[in-house]
Amino acid sequence: MPYLPLFPLNLVAYPGEKVNLHIFEPRYKQLVRECIEQENTFGIPAFINNSLPGYGTEMKIVELAREFDDGRMDIRTEGARVFRLLDFENPVPDKLYAGGHAHFYPHTSDTSVSPELILAIEKLYELFKTEVRFDPDISQPYSYQIGHHVGLPIEGEYKLLTLESEAERQEFLLEHLHQVLPVVENMERTKARIQMNGDFREFGPLDI
Repeated sequence: MPYLPLFPLNLVAYPGEKVNLHIFEPRYKQLVRECIEQENTFGIPAFINNSLPGYGTEMKIVELAREFDDGRMDIRTEGARVFRLLDFENPVPDKLYAGGHAHFYPHTSDTSVSPELILAIEKLYELFKTEVRFDPDISQPYSYQIGHHVGLPIEGEYKLLTLESEAERQEFLLEHLHQVLPVVENMERTKARIQMNGDFREFGPLDI
């Protein structure tokens, strides 16, 4: 069973996602330095509601962007594989940081995208008057591209991480958007009414 050094964080990282980290705690300075020297990966298990539910993402260190005189570091990382923790050791013997054995899930090979999901995303971003920046044609699964950008709470982002197939993840996101879109549309109508109050409005003749 593979053993991972662990960097628990109150966030969900997805495969293919780029995460920039400022490293300042002694235990994580040790972890990062060893990973760089040994060309190893580390895991970010999601820390949610003061607990480790078990799933996380293996991270590759892409670049040591900056190193400070006191040992602090800025690093650029990228998500690799989803894992589920089989055990948790804190700290690892003779180390400052935690670690654990992990079960890795295979890379998602299905990059097809539901046209209904694309339309729902376009509708959401149209309501927010924001440009859609997600590309169904790149290698990162579409569900992971949009997972942080559809208004899911962190528990929902974590649930997305635990779903093994791209089809399941897209269905989960579509269900969420079906709930969110009517709320956003209603908010936009309410905002328009509020902005209109007090204005001089012209009404056309009624054919009564």
